Formats: sequence, structure tokens, C-alpha cells
Amino acid sequence: MIDQVGGAVVPTGFDVPVEPLRRAAHYSGEPGCIAEARSFAAHFVARLRTEWCAEIGSRGEDEILLVVSELVTNADRHSNGPYILELEGTDATVTVRVYDSSAALPRRFPRDPQRVGRHGLEIVYVVAERVTVERVPVGKRVCAVVRLRGD
Repeated sequence: MIDQVGGAVVPTGFDVPVEPLRRAAHYSGEPGCIAEARSFAAHFVARLRTEWCAEIGSRGEDEILLVVSELVTNADRHSNGPYILELEGTDATVTVRVYDSSAALPRRFPRDPQRVGRHGLEIVYVVAERVTVERVPVGKRVCAVVRLRGD
């Protein structure tokens, strides 16, 4: 930050970015895309630590990567086309958005420990502070906001 005292500019510490860190990646749905998306998200978290001085513990990073994995896996399995992963973060939250070409909204099944599979969205709702799903002109957008916390 910079304060002005009597016309003089006095540095008072380090400047914090004003705009959130934003990155996006496009995936074709070819084998390996989900792993690439996780790697992209891990690199994003590292940049967030550096550029925003975000205190992200290993649990916080694991939660972000889990949400990315679940949402990208759903897009990969249930859409007939490419999908986009968009990440936006500050020192307090990371927003994960996945756009895909399917207009079918994901179904959140009731909790059932006996059910095999289809727990992904259920997990995202537990980990994320807020989850929204909406149709967009070319398909849908699923958005999850993950609150950052240290260990």
C-alpha cells in the first residue's frame, strides 16, 4: 500500500492485487484431460499463493483439486463436446467454473452410502461454500466457490 503524507508518497508495505487471479483452459475430452485439469488447478493454486499471498494449506488445496476433478469429470462424461475450466481466486476464495455443451443439468442424488458411484456432486456440495448450476446459450455452467483455509 502507498499512503500520501503531506504530498509525499510513503510506501507502507507490499501491494495486494486488486483484481482476482483468473485463468481458463479448454479441454477436448480426450484421454488425460482430467489429469491435465488437475495439474492446471495445482499450478493456479501455486500462483495464488505467490501473487495473492494466499494462505492455502494442503487440505485447502486438496479441496480445490477435488472440486475441479469432480466438475471436470462430470463435464467429460456427460457432454458431447469440449468443455472449459475457469478458475478465479483471491486470498479468501477460489471459484471453479466448468462450462460444457450439454444443456442437461446435473442431478444431485440423495445421500445413500449403499449407492455405488454418482457421489461427485454430493461431494462438491459438502466441500464448497456455494454451488450454482445454470443453463447458458451453448450448454450449462456449474460453479462452485471454495473458501480457503489453512491447515
